Amino acid sequence: MSSTPPARDGLDDALADVLRALRLRGGVFVEAEIGAPWCVFSQVGPEDCVEFDPLPREVIAYHYVCEGEMALRVEGDSECVRLRAGDLVILPRNDRHRVGSAIDVPPMPVTDLEHQGNGGGLLRLTHPGQGAATRFFCGYLGHDNVNDPLITALPRVLHLPLGDPASAQWIESSLRFASQPTDVPHGLSPSLLSRLAELLFAEAIRRYVLRQPEDFGGWLAGLRDARVGRALALLHADRQRAWTTEDLAREVGASRSAFAERFSALVGEPPMRYLARQRLRFAAQRLRETQDPIARIAEAAGYESEPAFHRAFKRMFEASPAAWRRGQAGSLAR
Repeated sequence: MSSTPPARDGLDDALADVLRALRLRGGVFVEAEIGAPWCVFSQVGPEDCVEFDPLPREVIAYHYVCEGEMALRVEGDSECVRLRAGDLVILPRNDRHRVGSAIDVPPMPVTDLEHQGNGGGLLRLTHPGQGAATRFFCGYLGHDNVNDPLITALPRVLHLPLGDPASAQWIESSLRFASQPTDVPHGLSPSLLSRLAELLFAEAIRRYVLRQPEDFGGWLAGLRDARVGRALALLHADRQRAWTTEDLAREVGASRSAFAERFSALVGEPPMRYLARQRLRFAAQRLRETQDPIARIAEAAGYESEPAFHRAFKRMFEASPAAWRRGQAGSLAR
């Protein structure tokens, strides 16, 4: 099978379906305005996600620079990312990091910054400094998919320069509206904020994938590949269908053997094993989030019989669906 260059539409469709399965929800929790020289440690904590109950198990952190410039470096990395007004930076695994006018400036305790609340959950941090000020938002996207293949495949930092001043101004205005207290009329609803943050996240991933060289490998290379990306989109969009490798190959216009070889080489496992993992991840999410009967969850995950679902679930999670659900309920209650 030839490695045809990806159509943007194909990549966008695959990415949209994969992100939809993550069920992201987002918020903004800090607006900061700090004068140089400055440097602070940053990482989203449970106290920043209080608007969600239960709290998300995994967090994607982001910063959006409104005015000025700043640097960011993830703990343990040597490289520094320089950001300016209109830039968005995303940390897919919420790694602890430094942000500041200069990274080599000794970090100041966050308690040294002046704290002001607006009654709606947004915290405003200010510090005058002696030099030019940087103003930026801190936000997050939460999800419950531990070890998700997309998140695992991404680098520690995604940098998205928006460039267009009109777009940058619209994003800042949207973040500000979304951060208004709940009793202020005409604010942006939390669901719309989540959608905005998700679209920006998708655009950052898309640009990252398209920048990679032709011999780029791994799960994200599968997303970029015209046929494998289409197959990933089909699997995520319709997990209940009784897919076979032959069906997928036919849908993407390839022979079974060539498709299976290409999918396995890029994604790291055969198509049907990948589908089985995604079905079980979906089932685990439904067991955790709902009180639906196990038989209904098994059917929704694409299993024709409840015993087959029980066997597959126990192999992956080392517990029966009922026992796993009880364990999750107990951990949330603590």
